[in-house]
Amino acid sequence: MVTIEYSDLELIIRKIHEISGFDFSGYARPSLLRRASRYLTGKAMDVQQLMEHIRPGGKVVYDLIQELTVNYSEMFRDPDFYVRLRSEVFSYLESYPSVRMWIAGCASGEEAFSMAIMLKEAGFLDKSIIYATDLNSRVLASAREGVFTLGNVRTFSENYLLAAGKHSLSEYYHVSYNKAVISPEVRKNIVFSIHDLTGDGVFNEFQLISCRNVMIYFNLELRQRVFRLLYDSLSMLGFLCLGKRETLRYSGIEQHFRIIDSSLNIYQKIR
Repeated sequence: MVTIEYSDLELIIRKIHEISGFDFSGYARPSLLRRASRYLTGKAMDVQQLMEHIRPGGKVVYDLIQELTVNYSEMFRDPDFYVRLRSEVFSYLESYPSVRMWIAGCASGEEAFSMAIMLKEAGFLDKSIIYATDLNSRVLASAREGVFTLGNVRTFSENYLLAAGKHSLSEYYHVSYNKAVISPEVRKNIVFSIHDLTGDGVFNEFQLISCRNVMIYFNLELRQRVFRLLYDSLSMLGFLCLGKRETLRYSGIEQHFRIIDSSLNIYQKIR
């Protein structure tokens, strides 16, 4: 593994911003450091060589941004979150004539597919649209395909059962060339698109926003800016879902929400 110093990382961040306009300055440094080291190791180059290859319009800066923003997820991650959604949130949303959801930072689509399956089992997938966004075009391309390894699907199936799934997860995918392909029925109401939480603005109004395990990569100033974006994108009495390690405290908007579940970080906008 190529080891780099924090001072090197700052140089890389400034160079990326200068060349591409993409700003990593609000991202937590330990995570960026690990990913930058992994990128250099994979490319067998040091920091000086990397800096020499980052040029306007070049492939390296694009590849590096993709690498630094790759996030891992899994279907029905934190099964108790889905159990709580089903019991406390879906019973409220099903009364709406139509439902718009936003999965922010969707990675390769695992949470969007999980949400679609939950909606189908709750009986209102057909009147729902799930907007699943990420700034990483590579993972979005993977999400649109909806293809996973059978090894991953075994984990997904275990999570699904713990999430009180009503059937077998195998009803929602078929196997082709030793891969699991999510069924069209699950994918039909999901819109995947590029959106940068740190730079783009409001693009719709939603009854539920799930932004789980994304804020942990931002510093406090950037988190507060993103929280304001999420607040502005949420309808009155809409629900905001964060990851287990995340919180609304110090967000600057916590007074506008009531707590649905403090351990799972599910909130409802009340003003």
